[in-house]
Amino acid sequence: MLNHILVPLDASELAETALPYAEEIVAEGGKITLLMVVEELETDVVTQEDASIFLTTVSHTGRERNERARRYANDYLARTIQNITREHIRIETHVLGGNPASEIIDYARSGAVDAIVISTHGRTGISRWLMGSVTQKVINAAPCPVFMIPPAN
Repeated sequence: MLNHILVPLDASELAETALPYAEEIVAEGGKITLLMVVEELETDVVTQEDASIFLTTVSHTGRERNERARRYANDYLARTIQNITREHIRIETHVLGGNPASEIIDYARSGAVDAIVISTHGRTGISRWLMGSVTQKVINAAPCPVFMIPPAN
Protein backbone atom coordinates (compact mmCIF):
# COMPACT_ATOMS: atom_id res chain seq x y z
CA MET A 1 0.00 0.00 0.00
CA LEU A 2 1.08 3.56 -0.66
CA ASN A 3 1.01 6.37 1.88
CA HIS A 4 0.52 9.42 -0.36
CA ILE A 5 -1.37 9.34 -3.65
CA LEU A 6 -1.65 12.37 -5.93
CA VAL A 7 -4.77 12.56 -8.12
CA PRO A 8 -4.68 15.40 -10.68
CA LEU A 9 -8.16 16.51 -11.76
CA ASP A 10 -9.49 18.91 -14.39
CA ALA A 11 -13.20 18.98 -13.43
CA SER A 12 -14.10 16.33 -16.00
CA GLU A 13 -15.90 13.06 -15.39
CA LEU A 14 -13.13 11.30 -17.30
CA ALA A 15 -10.48 12.58 -14.88
CA GLU A 16 -12.60 11.53 -11.90
CA THR A 17 -12.40 7.89 -12.97
CA ALA A 18 -9.03 7.84 -11.17
CA LEU A 19 -10.60 8.38 -7.73
CA PRO A 20 -11.76 4.82 -6.95
CA TYR A 21 -8.34 3.47 -7.93
CA ALA A 22 -6.59 5.91 -5.62
CA GLU A 23 -8.91 4.87 -2.78
CA GLU A 24 -8.07 1.23 -3.47
CA ILE A 25 -4.28 1.57 -3.27
CA VAL A 26 -3.79 4.16 -0.52
CA ALA A 27 -2.68 2.73 2.81
CA GLU A 28 -4.84 2.80 5.93
CA GLY A 29 -4.13 6.21 7.48
CA GLY A 30 -2.60 7.38 4.20
CA LYS A 31 -3.38 10.51 2.24
CA ILE A 32 -4.94 11.30 -1.12
CA THR A 33 -4.17 14.73 -2.52
CA LEU A 34 -6.58 16.08 -5.12
CA LEU A 35 -4.77 18.61 -7.30
CA MET A 36 -6.28 20.96 -9.84
CA VAL A 37 -4.13 23.26 -11.94
CA VAL A 38 -5.65 26.44 -13.34
CA GLU A 39 -4.03 27.74 -16.49
CA GLU A 40 -3.79 31.40 -15.61
CA LEU A 41 -3.92 34.36 -17.96
CA GLU A 42 -0.86 36.56 -17.91
CA THR A 43 -1.63 39.71 -15.92
CA ASP A 44 1.76 41.38 -15.68
CA VAL A 45 1.98 43.00 -19.08
CA VAL A 46 4.75 45.44 -19.96
CA THR A 47 2.93 48.58 -21.02
CA GLN A 48 3.66 51.40 -23.38
CA GLU A 49 2.38 54.85 -22.45
CA ASP A 50 -0.03 55.13 -25.38
CA ALA A 51 -1.52 51.67 -24.72
CA SER A 52 -1.64 51.82 -20.93
CA ILE A 53 -5.44 52.07 -20.62
CA PHE A 54 -6.02 49.03 -22.85
CA LEU A 55 -3.31 46.95 -21.20
CA THR A 56 -4.49 47.89 -17.71
CA THR A 57 -7.96 46.68 -18.70
CA VAL A 58 -6.54 43.41 -20.05
CA SER A 59 -4.49 42.95 -16.88
CA HIS A 60 -7.52 43.64 -14.66
CA THR A 61 -9.69 41.25 -16.70
CA GLY A 62 -7.00 38.56 -16.53
CA ARG A 63 -6.74 38.89 -12.76
CA GLU A 64 -10.52 38.60 -12.40
CA ARG A 65 -10.60 35.54 -14.65
CA ASN A 66 -7.78 33.91 -12.68
CA GLU A 67 -9.58 34.56 -9.38
CA ARG A 68 -12.85 33.12 -10.76
CA ALA A 69 -11.01 30.05 -12.05
CA ARG A 70 -9.37 29.45 -8.66
CA ARG A 71 -12.71 29.85 -6.84
CA TYR A 72 -14.32 27.40 -9.25
CA ALA A 73 -11.46 24.92 -8.76
CA ASN A 74 -11.69 25.13 -4.97
CA ASP A 75 -15.48 24.66 -5.08
CA TYR A 76 -15.10 21.72 -7.47
CA LEU A 77 -12.54 20.00 -5.23
CA ALA A 78 -14.74 20.55 -2.16
CA ARG A 79 -17.61 18.80 -3.98
CA THR A 80 -15.34 16.04 -5.29
CA ILE A 81 -14.19 15.11 -1.78
CA GLN A 82 -17.75 13.91 -1.18
CA ASN A 83 -17.17 11.14 -3.77
CA ILE A 84 -14.39 9.60 -1.69
CA THR A 85 -16.00 7.10 0.62
CA ARG A 86 -13.09 5.19 2.11
CA GLU A 87 -12.63 5.75 5.83
CA HIS A 88 -9.40 6.22 7.77
CA ILE A 89 -7.59 8.17 5.07
CA ARG A 90 -6.80 11.87 4.87
CA ILE A 91 -7.86 14.01 1.93
CA GLU A 92 -6.11 17.23 0.93
CA THR A 93 -6.92 19.56 -1.93
CA HIS A 94 -4.66 22.02 -3.69
CA VAL A 95 -5.24 24.49 -6.51
CA LEU A 96 -2.17 25.71 -8.34
CA GLY A 97 -1.73 28.11 -11.23
CA GLY A 98 0.36 27.41 -14.28
CA ASN A 99 1.02 24.69 -16.81
CA PRO A 100 -0.86 21.54 -15.71
CA ALA A 101 1.84 18.98 -16.53
CA SER A 102 4.64 21.07 -15.01
CA GLU A 103 2.71 21.82 -11.83
CA ILE A 104 1.71 18.17 -11.35
CA ILE A 105 5.31 17.04 -11.75
CA ASP A 106 6.65 19.78 -9.46
CA TYR A 107 4.06 18.95 -6.80
CA ALA A 108 4.94 15.25 -6.97
CA ARG A 109 8.63 16.11 -6.54
CA SER A 110 8.12 18.41 -3.57
CA GLY A 111 5.17 16.71 -1.88
CA ALA A 112 6.66 13.32 -0.94
CA VAL A 113 4.19 11.61 -3.27
CA ASP A 114 4.43 7.81 -3.51
CA ALA A 115 2.39 7.55 -6.72
CA ILE A 116 0.24 9.51 -9.14
CA VAL A 117 -3.13 8.11 -10.23
CA ILE A 118 -4.26 9.91 -13.37
CA SER A 119 -6.84 9.37 -16.07
CA THR A 120 -5.47 8.82 -19.55
CA HIS A 121 -7.98 11.39 -20.79
CA GLY A 122 -9.33 14.54 -19.23
CA ARG A 123 -11.33 17.56 -20.21
CA THR A 124 -10.46 17.21 -23.91
CA GLY A 125 -11.86 13.67 -23.93
CA ILE A 126 -10.52 11.12 -26.36
CA SER A 127 -9.62 13.65 -29.01
CA ARG A 128 -5.93 12.90 -28.46
CA TRP A 129 -4.48 9.89 -30.29
CA LEU A 130 -3.74 7.56 -27.42
CA MET A 131 -3.70 9.49 -24.18
CA GLY A 132 -4.01 13.10 -23.13
CA SER A 133 -1.00 15.33 -23.59
CA VAL A 134 -0.88 16.24 -19.89
CA THR A 135 -0.87 12.56 -18.94
CA GLN A 136 1.90 11.84 -21.45
CA LYS A 137 4.09 14.62 -20.06
CA VAL A 138 3.48 13.48 -16.48
CA ILE A 139 4.43 9.89 -17.36
CA ASN A 140 7.65 11.04 -19.01
CA ALA A 141 8.84 13.22 -16.12
CA ALA A 142 7.20 11.98 -12.92
CA PRO A 143 9.53 11.25 -9.98
CA CYS A 144 7.30 8.36 -8.83
CA PRO A 145 5.16 5.57 -10.30
CA VAL A 146 2.19 6.70 -12.39
CA PHE A 147 -0.97 4.62 -12.57
CA MET A 148 -2.91 5.45 -15.74
CA ILE A 149 -6.65 4.90 -15.67
CA PRO A 150 -8.32 4.52 -19.09
CA PRO A 151 -11.84 5.80 -19.69
CA ALA A 152 -14.66 3.31 -19.20
CA ASN A 153 -16.17 1.90 -22.37
